[in-house]
Amino acid sequence: MTDNAVKLSIRSLFLWVVMSITTFSLAILSTLAVYTQIETYRNELESNAIMLAKLVAKSASTYLYDETPERIESALSNLSAAELVLNAHVYKLQSKSAEPQIFASYNREGELLLGGKEGQLAPLFMTPQFADNGQYFELSAKVFDNDANIQLGWIYLRVSSDNFNDLVGESIWLNIAVALLLLAISFYSAVRLQRVVTGPVEDIASFLQRTSRQRDYSARAERSSIRELDILADAVNVMLFRMQEYMQKQRQAEEQHRKLNASLEDMVSHRTTALKDANQELIQTLEKLHQFQRQIVQNEKMASLGDMVAGVAHEVNTPIGLGVTASTMMLDRLEVIQKDFDNKTLKASAMKRFLDESKENLNIIYRNLNRAAELISSFKQVAVDQTSESSRSFCVVQLVNEILLSLQPRLKKLKHNINVNCDPTLNVETKAGPINQILINLIMNSVIHGFESMEEGTIDISAELVSDNKLKLVYTDNGKGIPPEIRKRIFDPFVTTKRGQGGSGLGMHLVYNLVTQALKGSISITSEEGEGVEFVIVFPVVNAKTSE
Repeated sequence: MTDNAVKLSIRSLFLWVVMSITTFSLAILSTLAVYTQIETYRNELESNAIMLAKLVAKSASTYLYDETPERIESALSNLSAAELVLNAHVYKLQSKSAEPQIFASYNREGELLLGGKEGQLAPLFMTPQFADNGQYFELSAKVFDNDANIQLGWIYLRVSSDNFNDLVGESIWLNIAVALLLLAISFYSAVRLQRVVTGPVEDIASFLQRTSRQRDYSARAERSSIRELDILADAVNVMLFRMQEYMQKQRQAEEQHRKLNASLEDMVSHRTTALKDANQELIQTLEKLHQFQRQIVQNEKMASLGDMVAGVAHEVNTPIGLGVTASTMMLDRLEVIQKDFDNKTLKASAMKRFLDESKENLNIIYRNLNRAAELISSFKQVAVDQTSESSRSFCVVQLVNEILLSLQPRLKKLKHNINVNCDPTLNVETKAGPINQILINLIMNSVIHGFESMEEGTIDISAELVSDNKLKLVYTDNGKGIPPEIRKRIFDPFVTTKRGQGGSGLGMHLVYNLVTQALKGSISITSEEGEGVEFVIVFPVVNAKTSE
């Protein structure tokens, strides 16, 4: 349907419309004219037949009293002068109830004698009807006695319709001929008119095609003598004028764009060179920043290790001092015993007292040396873990206790409680050093920041396996919490609330780097101001197992 619509031209459409309307109009008019003429011819034929029937009935009324039909047949023979009449029958009524009987007949030469019309007389009374496929008319008339007004019989006439059929045929052919002539005239007029209408349209179309191919928007369409086409030509000219202006502006814009592109390319080239130089400087600056950050992190580790060394040294001094005191006392008592022994004045009671004191002093020396050995061993393990980057297998509870033991010098003067909740048989294999540093930083953050205005705080550390190869550490305290503006940036470097009071702001940044880079895990924080803090750390481990 779309292809047909595209291929349909104005010329063919104009011809089809005009000829369709003309044909339809002529068909209606011709049909009406033929119908009117046929009705006129029929009415005329019926009027003539009725008039003849009346005349025959009137003349037959004087003969029906006779007993013989010769007189009326002689009168009926005069109908030969009427070419329309083919047959005429006179029927006589014997009585009102009896069926009419044929009395006399007239048949034109060459026509058959008709009979058996007695039953059709009443329906045909003054009502001519076609018979034998329209070859003739039939009608009947009553014969009355004019004086007594008594019906004497019937007249039956059969009238030829040949003349009627000839007139109808001539009328039909005449109307067809006139319609065809008018169609030819209409077709010729439509062709002439469509050339007048479509010619300028085709000129405008060819003009537009030529203009679009040549892109000559300075050309103008010629005006037409038809007002609508003249309006169309003016509209086309206005469109071409605007297209010409648009193309000029586009050329100007393209020229400006070209110049702008050229200047932009130079600018981009200069900016690219400057950006490369700036990027190189930025890379160097970032490298220096990373070196500085690594140095600061290392310094933070060493500072933490130095504090641990100072604390452990202080703690070790106490058992060693007690051991030295006990050993000195034993030496003094030994000199006295030795002198009494040499002078042979040694008494059994003095010897017994010396043995008791020696035993007590040796126990003191043993306990304190053992305490010092434990402190040194714990410190050594923590120090090795902090400086080592390799993985090892360890008991999680033992590692946490070693960390707490190394922090004991700092925590023993405080009343804070640290609770460890972990399966004592849980063993994993991972890097212990980052865990040491993470827990030390979290505990010291709680002591310095979270419990700043509290005499007694609580820290809970729990560890559990969340899968066969993932360990979750949960660290909570009931301190003062973290303000929202600090919590958003808690893992950024140099974020601290102790600026100018010894705080570097690298503690939590170090924790984040240790969790995400050293342990390849994740860390999340939950805290509300005044409600403490919770850190959840999840990282992969291997060879995780617990004793049943």
